[in-house]
Amino acid sequence: MHNVIIFGASGHGSVVLDCLEKEGSYNVIGFVDSFKKKGSLIFGYEVLGSEYDLPYIVSKFNIHGGIVAVGDNWTRKLMVDRILKIQPDFYFINAIHPKATVGKDVLLGFGNVLMPGSVVNTNAILHDFCIVNTNASLDHDGIMGSYSSLAPNSCLGGNVYVGRFSAVCLGANVIGNVSIGEHTLIGAGALVLNDFTDLLIAHGSPARKIRSRMIGEPYLAVSKNNEAYIPMNIRKVL
Repeated sequence: MHNVIIFGASGHGSVVLDCLEKEGSYNVIGFVDSFKKKGSLIFGYEVLGSEYDLPYIVSKFNIHGGIVAVGDNWTRKLMVDRILKIQPDFYFINAIHPKATVGKDVLLGFGNVLMPGSVVNTNAILHDFCIVNTNASLDHDGIMGSYSSLAPNSCLGGNVYVGRFSAVCLGANVIGNVSIGEHTLIGAGALVLNDFTDLLIAHGSPARKIRSRMIGEPYLAVSKNNEAYIPMNIRKVL
């Protein structure tokens, strides 16, 4: 089996690791992480260094490729750009859990993650570095632009388009034939009945625009107690 590495030794990284272990197509050598001590063990695997150690790691461990395990869409893009600047020919693999369902004639780019219970139905297209999280579904002929993501239990009908860097959050539902623009956030539990353009946040049932959104604005955050929270500037708007 080919040797691979995972960029990011976070909670999301542990799920990506589980996908790769259960898939059984690659030999995971360890993690690359700038915020963890080199040589420490995370989820039973060694932290090999930071992305700046990548040429040495690739050479020493005969690395075939790897995957970026970063949940935030824009941060994932920045990490990919950094990797390619350091190692321009680096190869990005897909991680597909064996309990994910991939339909006929689905097209996958590079660096995608399909979590357990996820469904990508017939004729759907995932571009590069997308996440289809636990029990999320993209129905027939759906399209996900690069660096977009579906959170756990989100459900998208047929012929739905999700633009680059956009995120559909936990438990949101999107009816068929709807288009979601780039850098747009669909809030948890939302019911999307119509199109939304770029750079906005939409919540509610039916979903409506709450406010505009900036490129790169974080939407996943963790408190000091590792509890998810909404940043204060968003709380005030909501």
